[in-house]
Amino acid sequence: MLIFENRFIRTLGILLCLATGLGAQAQTIHVLKFRSVADTKAYFRYDGPDATIISGHRGGAIKGYPENCIPTFEHTLSATPAMFEIDPHLTGDSGIILMHDPSLERTTTGHGRLNKYTLAQVQQLQLKDAEGSPTPYHPETLEEAIRWSIGKTVINLDVKDVPLYRKADLVKKYNAFAYVIFTIHDAKEAKFFYDFDHRSLFSAWVLTPEALAEYEKTGIPWSNFLIAYVGPEITDKNRDLCKQLHRRHIKVMIGAGPSYDKLDTPEARAEAYRQSVKDGADIIESDRPIEVAEAIRGGYPAKSRLYKYQGTKKLK
Repeated sequence: MLIFENRFIRTLGILLCLATGLGAQAQTIHVLKFRSVADTKAYFRYDGPDATIISGHRGGAIKGYPENCIPTFEHTLSATPAMFEIDPHLTGDSGIILMHDPSLERTTTGHGRLNKYTLAQVQQLQLKDAEGSPTPYHPETLEEAIRWSIGKTVINLDVKDVPLYRKADLVKKYNAFAYVIFTIHDAKEAKFFYDFDHRSLFSAWVLTPEALAEYEKTGIPWSNFLIAYVGPEITDKNRDLCKQLHRRHIKVMIGAGPSYDKLDTPEARAEAYRQSVKDGADIIESDRPIEVAEAIRGGYPAKSRLYKYQGTKKLK
């Protein structure tokens, strides 16, 4: 009876989604068009100030749209070109689900530790939106997200409890190296992915000159390092580090989640996003990617090599 009820709820949710226009069928989204890893490298290569790239932190959850959820990614892409940072986590039977927390309460209608549930059980739960309200959507697997990303956008796999080789295996299974990059926190992780497959691309934590030096010792080509995360903002303390990264043609990313995203008003946030671009941020990762896009759109250059890789696509 419980299985029947869960399936009924899930089916009802999908029907409501379609009936209210929240479904993806009629959406036109912005996409990134990469034919190969070489295209991805060209898109992210720093060769001077250019159009700012937006990264939706966990997808950009808002009212009606949960974090780490493909319909949320598509909603964000309906408003702006973007890439997405997402969180793969293990279930109790070693399935890989998109979820940030090790527990279920904040983001789903479930309770308790994620690793106490099977993948099938977790997929029956409803996801909660940014305001904590249940939605028609259900947790999705990393495999689903990788398949979805190909031909649409770049997804950046954060470090949680999923073994490195399992993430690498899935990317290789779908030949998705042009659309999936790996967050790495140290040189050892970079070396693992590069040795696994030289097409592996990175979003690297580079918070200090010492960290940069450790990556350099690996001998991995700098062209595999698409992004360097330098912290929540660019300041006098990390400005020289940003210059060193730029000399290596690596784009600098800030994470606005703990800084600018927390400001009280849309006006204050918009001004902070614009200032971060002036300060030298090439990529802004934000919980509010659509707000960021609206704030900085007026500053986009008339011409950019990034534009040749951007397009639109109508979802089926």
